[in-house]
Amino acid sequence: MSIAQNIAEITAQLAANKVKLVAVTKNHGVSSMLEALAAGITAVGENRVQEMLSKHPEIQAAGLTPEWHLIGHLQTNKVRQAVPLADLIHSIDSEQLAVEIDKVAAKLGKCQDVLLQVNIADEESKFGTKSGQALPLAKCISQLEHVRLCGLMTIAPYSENPETVRPVFKELYQLYAELNGLHLAHTDIKWLSMGMTNDYMVAIEEGSNLVRIGTGIFGSRQ
Repeated sequence: MSIAQNIAEITAQLAANKVKLVAVTKNHGVSSMLEALAAGITAVGENRVQEMLSKHPEIQAAGLTPEWHLIGHLQTNKVRQAVPLADLIHSIDSEQLAVEIDKVAAKLGKCQDVLLQVNIADEESKFGTKSGQALPLAKCISQLEHVRLCGLMTIAPYSENPETVRPVFKELYQLYAELNGLHLAHTDIKWLSMGMTNDYMVAIEEGSNLVRIGTGIFGSRQ
């Protein structure tokens, strides 16, 4: 199926659940992005700051203004490049990173929206704070003037059978509910970012309201 057909099928599934779709454009060219944006995509997600930097001018030159989500790991030395472009950074996993974002955003006169990435499955190959450290870190972030915590994100272990990762989504939802209940100052807790191409329907069943889909829209990465 075409990119437009894939998007139509996915958005039909998401509409009933009021779930936001971020099209993951990692390793896909600007022409594919333009096709997706023409088909109704309003938010694009990049894993790498450099790729976001290279694509942004071309998308802007086409007169298009999608939301830019940085969904991959962010190193502190890339913060100065990321903050001017990113509408939402999904991958905050340390106080040091949050403080650096706060400094850069302050200089730009911006309040940077972020999500706290939680490594629910405690996989060594993935970034994210441990679940037991998430709420203390959220409290630290809430004290920063130019960073606004908007929710949580996780990447579940890959599995051919998405049912096997349901407990991961269930645990993150419980953590999200606890975070909401804290009523922290200077936060806007509204996004639970979990679910990708192979498991997004299970994630939605467990409370996700933001999914990150790449392969399901664009096909396999080049």
